[in-house]
Amino acid sequence: MIERPLWLHRIEETWKKAPIVWLSGVRRVGKTTLAHSLRDALHMNCDLPSVRTQLRDPEAFFKSVSHRVVVLDEVHQLEDPSQVLKIAADHFPKLRILATGSSTLAATHKFKDSLTGRKRAIHLLPVLLSELHAFGIRDLRKRLFHGGLPPALLAEEKDEGFYSEWLDSYYARDVQELFRIEKRKNFLLLVETLLRQNAGMVDVNNLADMCSLSRPTIMNYLEVLELTHVICLLRPYHGGGKQELVRQQRVYGFDTGFVSHAKGWGELRTEDCGLLWENIVLEHLMSLPSSPKIFFWRDKQQREVDYVIPQSRDVCHAIECKWNPDRFETKSLKAFRDLHPKGKNFVIAPNIERSYTRRVNGFEIVYASPQDLDLH
Repeated sequence: MIERPLWLHRIEETWKKAPIVWLSGVRRVGKTTLAHSLRDALHMNCDLPSVRTQLRDPEAFFKSVSHRVVVLDEVHQLEDPSQVLKIAADHFPKLRILATGSSTLAATHKFKDSLTGRKRAIHLLPVLLSELHAFGIRDLRKRLFHGGLPPALLAEEKDEGFYSEWLDSYYARDVQELFRIEKRKNFLLLVETLLRQNAGMVDVNNLADMCSLSRPTIMNYLEVLELTHVICLLRPYHGGGKQELVRQQRVYGFDTGFVSHAKGWGELRTEDCGLLWENIVLEHLMSLPSSPKIFFWRDKQQREVDYVIPQSRDVCHAIECKWNPDRFETKSLKAFRDLHPKGKNFVIAPNIERSYTRRVNGFEIVYASPQDLDLH
């Protein structure tokens, strides 16, 4: 078992704020394996009928527990999961609960109670750059090409069948069960289209034409894909400038392996790495305990900044992702800083062993790896 101490620490720290941690993440990302890394934990697989029977009387069940932690894996399979979790939180204050599911809690229609004040959410991401060493991966290009789901990452050769089977399982277990979406072919076509458009702009009308779906249906499906963590939609950052984009969103696929699969890449070329590197940096930003709000910036002249992190009303950090930092140009940054002058400027690239600062065309630029990114 490969432990992921970053996430174990995050869970323990989150329990200090609330007795229930909702651990969500896509199928095969490692939620169950992570849960088995917890000490003094009782693991209950709610997929099993025998477990669901035990939890029909949650008060009696929790009275019988001698462990510090109870893991309720796939908790949405229970008949009334919110009642079970509420009883645990309200009547067994020394107990700590880890509930897992593939989607956000809001997506699970069985939850009749939002558990306000009793739970905190953690989104488990594919294997991060900082975790590669623990998985025995020394070639970043393999992480880009295979992706960060542990079974795919650890495979010696890329198995395209894994990605196809995962998509079928995702639709059957995470989409149809929770959302009752019947148009399987159209839905999966939308998923693959968005993965191919990774780091591109979302054009709802164009997606509707390509997938033979109505515009309202596309909007509904996009929400489903966000709730189940298969896409990340970033909103544009703007301050009222007439030339700034204010509505159109940018889409990122949840995993670089699935992006390369959807694009039909039989191998990873150097020119492909920059696109997928944006995903790696985004995942790092999403993993930060501070949970920063992440935007992108673009104007009507198509000048853009990869990521913008607001710090206060007038201060925002600009982040550019570069596979080769020597190719960074300041044209887009200048256009952005003309409108939003306050904040740090970062170029995030691989193979930077120690962060450093340079002045480039009058701008102070911090060059760093994701692990050395300091947003304070």
